[in-house]
Order: sequence, then structure tokens, then C-alpha cells
Amino acid sequence: MLKHRGFPGRLPGTDFQFTIRRANPKGITPISRRERFRDRKPADRRADAAFMEALWQHFGDQPFERGNLDAGRLSWLFEREVIAAEDPFDPASYEALLVIDVDAARISFPDIFNEVR
Repeated sequence: MLKHRGFPGRLPGTDFQFTIRRANPKGITPISRRERFRDRKPADRRADAAFMEALWQHFGDQPFERGNLDAGRLSWLFEREVIAAEDPFDPASYEALLVIDVDAARISFPDIFNEVR
């Protein structure tokens, strides 16, 4: 499992996890699309935005390996702002390639993309 050095481990001051420390010995947690309903808590929305910003700063518009990125946190963005970068895609692989859909991410998180990268 690739460890993304320099990627934040969690949202500062919270328990919202962005990365995992080690591979799950019971099996890899697959990435799946989670619905984001309008009544989600503001803290959950901040965590999504902070994770998206960290992805953008770390990887930009280039494909990246899932590695030690948290499956639960990725699932909130999967098939919307973060999409599969390979076909066939294995959602239960630490080596799976993902990429940011910049157009979708700009719509969902405009504050992140206002700055010129």
C-alpha cells in the first residue's frame, strides 16, 4: 500500500480521518458512492471540502493511486468529484487509480478552485 507522504492525516481539530496507517488485515474496504444529502451536518461538509482541497493540492488533475487514502472519505466524493482513472476499476484495491474530475469539483467546491494553482 502506497503511503502518500505529506498528505494530511485528518481534518485538524476533529476526528475526520483522511488517511489510514496500515492495510486492513481483514480485507480492503471497497470505495463506493455515498449519497450526500442536503441535511448533512456542517462539520461533514467542511471535512469533504478539506479533503477535496488536500487532494487538489497534492495531486492536481493528475491520476493518483488510492494507497492509504481513507475509503470512507473517498466514498463521499467518488463518482462525482473523484472518478476512476482506469478501466476496469477495482474499488477494493489499494493500487486503484483515481483522478479528480476538475469540472465537477469546481461546481461542488468553488472556494477551493478560486485561487490560481
